[in-house]
Amino acid sequence: MPRLLIAAETDVLAPEQLTLLKTAGFRLIHTTDLRSAMTTILEDPPEILILDKGFAGNGDIRLLNAARSSLRQTNMPVVLLAPEKEIVKIDWNTYRIDELISLPVSPGELLSRVTLAMARINRVFDNNPLSRLPGNTSIINAIQNRLDHDEKFAVCYLDIDNFKPYNDRYGFSRGDEVILMVARLLVNAVSEGAEMNGFVGHVGGDDFVFIVSHANCPNLCEQIISNFSMIRNMFLSKEDLEAGSYSGQDRQGRNTKYELLSVSVAVVPIAPGRFRHYGEVSSAATQLKHHVKKMSGSNFVIDRRTGYRP
Repeated sequence: MPRLLIAAETDVLAPEQLTLLKTAGFRLIHTTDLRSAMTTILEDPPEILILDKGFAGNGDIRLLNAARSSLRQTNMPVVLLAPEKEIVKIDWNTYRIDELISLPVSPGELLSRVTLAMARINRVFDNNPLSRLPGNTSIINAIQNRLDHDEKFAVCYLDIDNFKPYNDRYGFSRGDEVILMVARLLVNAVSEGAEMNGFVGHVGGDDFVFIVSHANCPNLCEQIISNFSMIRNMFLSKEDLEAGSYSGQDRQGRNTKYELLSVSVAVVPIAPGRFRHYGEVSSAATQLKHHVKKMSGSNFVIDRRTGYRP
C-alpha cells in the first residue's frame, strides 16, 4: 500500500475524504507538527506527500525542500492544499509541487488529483522497482544536464563483483537483500558527504551510478568500500567466510571458485569541455570498469587520462 503523508496542522481534510483515500488503497500518515513531518521525510519517506500551505508557519517550504532533496525518494509527488484566494499569490519557484488542490475540494476530486499526481510521476521517473532509486532515464538526464551546464563533477559506476554466482548459491531473495544494502549504503554515503547536488541511480541488477564532486570523490569511494566490507559478512555463510570463497558455475557451466562479494567502482571525472554527450561518459566508464574488475577485492579506479587532480 502506498503511504501518503498528510502534513497539516488542522483537519483540512474531512473524514469522508480520508475514508475514500484509504478505500483507494493508500495508507495514511497524519502529522500536525513540523518535527515529526521532517523525521518521516528524511528517515522513512512516504510515496506521496499532501502538504497544507502555511503548515507550521513557513515550515511548509522547509518540508517541501527536504522532500525534494531526499535521495531515498526522489520521485515523491507533492500535492499542495491551498485556499482558492491564496493561489494567485503562490511563488511557483518556491513551491516546487506536482499538483495543486484548491480548497474546499470534493472527496472525488481529491482522490482523482492524488492518483493523477502519482501516475504523472511514474511516467516521468523510471525508478528501479527494487531499490526505488532513479533508473536509466534519470541517470542519463542527471549526467547530460551537468554536461550542458559545464559543471565539474565525477560520475562513479559501481557494480558488485561475483554477484551472479552469489545469486546461484544463496538465492535471488538473498541477492535482492545485497542489492538493497548497497543502495542504502550509497545513498547514506552521498547524503552524509554533504553532497547537496549529489545523485544516486540504479542502472539495474547489481549496477549503480552515483554523481559527486571532484574533491570529495576519493574519500567517498574509500568510505563506500570500507562500509561495504564491514556489512558484507552479514550476507555470507560461516562456511564461505572461513573458506574465503564460494563455488558456482561459470557461463559455460563449469564449476568454479569465486572470491567473496566485493565492489568495483569506475570513476570518470568530468571537467568543462571534456565530454559533450552522456554516451561518451558511459564509454569511458566501460573501459575503466574492465580494468578495475580484474583487480582482486573491492577497489576504485579514477580515470586520470586528462591529468585529473582532486
